[in-house]
Amino acid sequence: MPTPVTDFSYDLPEEFIAQVPVEPRDASRLLVLDRHSGEITHRPRFSEIIDELNADDVLVFNVSKVFNARLQLDGFEVFILKVRDGEIDALVKGSKKLKMEDGKRKIGDFEMTSKTDDGVVTLKTRRSALEMFEFCEKHGSVPTPPYVTTKLTDPERYQTVYAKSIGSVAAPTAGLHFTPELIERARLKGIQIEEVTLHVGLGTFRPVLADHIEEHVMHAEFVEINEPTASRIRTAKIEGRRVIAVGTTTVRVLEGVVALFSDLREFSGEINMFIMPGFRFQIISGLITNFHLPKSTLLMLVSAFAGREHVLSAYQRAVEEKYRFFSFGDAMFIR
Repeated sequence: MPTPVTDFSYDLPEEFIAQVPVEPRDASRLLVLDRHSGEITHRPRFSEIIDELNADDVLVFNVSKVFNARLQLDGFEVFILKVRDGEIDALVKGSKKLKMEDGKRKIGDFEMTSKTDDGVVTLKTRRSALEMFEFCEKHGSVPTPPYVTTKLTDPERYQTVYAKSIGSVAAPTAGLHFTPELIERARLKGIQIEEVTLHVGLGTFRPVLADHIEEHVMHAEFVEINEPTASRIRTAKIEGRRVIAVGTTTVRVLEGVVALFSDLREFSGEINMFIMPGFRFQIISGLITNFHLPKSTLLMLVSAFAGREHVLSAYQRAVEEKYRFFSFGDAMFIR
């Protein structure tokens, strides 16, 4: 039987949507969910995640870096989704109003070459990908989500402290809770730190518009994992150690590569993995994540890992306990 999207809905008072990040980063709250029993415990500070981790655990971070993906060009708001040499994909507010000039649709010095049914516009540019990122850094603004209506005073707070590979249009927000000191404490405890990349694009935050989740099609996003990292994680699995993903984007790298090749191996390319209930996880045994939007693919992924009933029950408890939700909100550790 098809699964209604409404099965992943919940009520959230608007005042629980976090508008600003907490200071310091690791001062957010932490809800711990046992995915097998459904037991819920509360930690007053995210920094106490250290006490939830074992000395031989593996923590896997997504090191993608957010760029200033929101541009104002010729009166249009251009939200860049993907950057390639000579070309970008974007959502353009008011793109229907673009006029033809010399037989071509123009916006600034960009040429609109196509538009998909779901509104993604392809724009040609003379710039290389690197030059485009530099252009965005100079002229763009931080692409905070639309539900964050308070202006961010420090753009670095929408960036993880370990970000290094530029290409995301939204932060992998589970990682926003980590400080350099907390990561160092993890290392000193003996926890193995690994890094992968997924450049967040439309696939991560596009709403599910279909009536049933099986009808939703994910947009592809660029992922990368090198062979040494894959080998070390494979070894950890063989040795029976826990592999804990920091964020749903990290899950999609690890589980997506295994789904493609039946093994965790080196890969650099695009994946459009939609993880929904019924999915068989082969790599991760724990997940650090935020509280996600109702009816979102991220909530469906978390439900696939921990069970829809357990997750929605945890979300209800989080509302009752007045946790902060979404990008700048509190965290959940699913073990």
